[in-house]
Amino acid sequence: MDRLVVVGASVAGLRAVEAARRGGYGGRVTLVGAEEHLPYDRPSLSKTFLETAGPVRARPLRSEQELREELGVELMFGTPADALDTTAKEIAVAGEAVPYDALVIATGAAPRPLPGAQRVHGVHHLRTVEDALAVRAALDAGARAVVIGAGFIGSEVASAARRRGLPVTVVEADELPLTRSVGPEVGAICAELHREAGTDLRLNTLVSAVESRHGRVSGVRLACGTVLPAELVVLGTGVAPSTGWLAGSGLSLHPRDSGVVCAATLSAEGASGVYAAGDVAHVPNALFDGELLRPEHWMNATEQGAAAGSAAVGARSPSGGVSVPYFWSDWYGHRIQFVGIPHADEVVVAGGSGPGFTALYRRGDRLVGALTVDRRRQVHSFRKLITQRARLAEALTLAEEAATPA
Repeated sequence: MDRLVVVGASVAGLRAVEAARRGGYGGRVTLVGAEEHLPYDRPSLSKTFLETAGPVRARPLRSEQELREELGVELMFGTPADALDTTAKEIAVAGEAVPYDALVIATGAAPRPLPGAQRVHGVHHLRTVEDALAVRAALDAGARAVVIGAGFIGSEVASAARRRGLPVTVVEADELPLTRSVGPEVGAICAELHREAGTDLRLNTLVSAVESRHGRVSGVRLACGTVLPAELVVLGTGVAPSTGWLAGSGLSLHPRDSGVVCAATLSAEGASGVYAAGDVAHVPNALFDGELLRPEHWMNATEQGAAAGSAAVGARSPSGGVSVPYFWSDWYGHRIQFVGIPHADEVVVAGGSGPGFTALYRRGDRLVGALTVDRRRQVHSFRKLITQRARLAEALTLAEEAATPA
């Protein structure tokens, strides 16, 4: 094999490159990235970047010298891939054909747009470092904020506004926040965190339009006719896999969101020599009955990126489809952590005698997920139990022991 091409220069793509070199691959490696930036971590964009004294630039995970000289990587940054021809085994980047022997797709996901809001000043997604700096500048200037979508990123933006004592409204179309991510039982707890912090939470509410004056956002019109005044609007309406460039490639794309359907080895269905990792990939997970999962979390991108890079160059690596998903989020001074999956037969609140909150997710008699609020040490023990296919009873015992004051 002469050339490995990795498309996507975020954490999954970088880990793929590192794993290929670590596995002994000595051929050409090309890393293609849509942004001008060197690979950097995105979770901090809605966390430390929104603090009043937060960073002013993204800290790269690897310097350009390390990428070019130590890892021997050819960099193609600032232009996204346009197309994939799996018969000719080449991708197109700005009209240039880039051939490959093995390809790793790590293009991640892109925010879903809100019609009519694309060119309104003061309306932002939160996906790039430029987005984060613009949102922070507006908050520092005292902007009245409206967040559309009560997901984790939107909730972290609301938390940043309340830390400054600013009014903020979160508009959510569902009856509770995060019902698809953590289930309704825990969604109710998340709603209370918003309300206790003084956030105006509008549930079961649809947005009809973003209003503007002289090109600058002035408010958000709800379907009921109410207009919420705003100088800042953050769109937390979810993301979709960045796979438009794969149209006509022959790869199998998921009917729900057009993510790349993969085997447990991370090889993409529909073509040989193609792998996918991170937010873009649907991968069957043997720990959860082979269910196709597409977690949109940093740890998943890190683990799958490394596994895909190893597999692409024939190096030995653990399967990318057996890890336990994990993520964390900070709201209003509370640490929320989740491991596993939320698709369960029952959600059990456990360990209620101590500070914080724990919810356990049961499928059959097995533990398949756990969410904790302000119980930082517990969650990693639950992750181990999920890996061991432990029963719920064992997790309940652990939760009670950990929550009981010494």
